[in-house]
Amino acid sequence: MINALIELSAKNRFVVFVLVAVATVAGVWSMKTVPIDAIPDLSDTQVIVYSRWDRGPDILEDQVTYPIVTAMLGAPKVKAVVSSPSSRKPAIT
Repeated sequence: MINALIELSAKNRFVVFVLVAVATVAGVWSMKTVPIDAIPDLSDTQVIVYSRWDRGPDILEDQVTYPIVTAMLGAPKVKAVVSSPSSRKPAIT
């Protein structure tokens, strides 16, 4: 079957070139006319935890941020846990 297809293509080179040209033109046309709805986000997933506390920043760090960060360190497939003391938003990736 494959040998027959190769032999037919070799004998009819012009037809093969025309079919490739038509397919190329159709591909370029469809690429330009089909709208793209969304571009996929290929970056690592990040989770930002916002914590609001009416106490001082040291108490917030000790009672909210530190327990969240230590719990996230043990989670599966976590690459990095970053806690930002100035903004009090731990980022989990």
